Amino acid sequence: MERVIDLDQAVLEVERRRSRWEEAGLTVEPVTWRDEEQEWPQQLELDRTAVVDPDSLGVVITGLGGELSVVLFRGGWTDVDYFAGLDDAGTLPTSAIDSAAAFGEQLDNHVTRVFGSFSETA
Repeated sequence: MERVIDLDQAVLEVERRRSRWEEAGLTVEPVTWRDEEQEWPQQLELDRTAVVDPDSLGVVITGLGGELSVVLFRGGWTDVDYFAGLDDAGTLPTSAIDSAAAFGEQLDNHVTRVFGSFSETA
């Protein structure tokens, strides 16, 4: 997979927002990492140092009646699934991402969509 995003920089975007999300009543699960070097099926790791060649990171955020799952691939795209109510669930559209900062902006947009406007960058 082409390396468009530095996942070690992208995880900092999650961590930068974690306390704000938690203060708003959300639970932010530990970031998971997938290692391209592992044989299929690849296991998700919580310990970044256990991953030789990361090809994705993921985070799940829950609370306030909703759930958001975001997986960022180093190739510059995300898979985003959400639940915000019985009539409001599915996959959120995403655009190509070319930087860790762009990933952070996308996170803000998705968290706002699912949980409300408290997530906007201060």
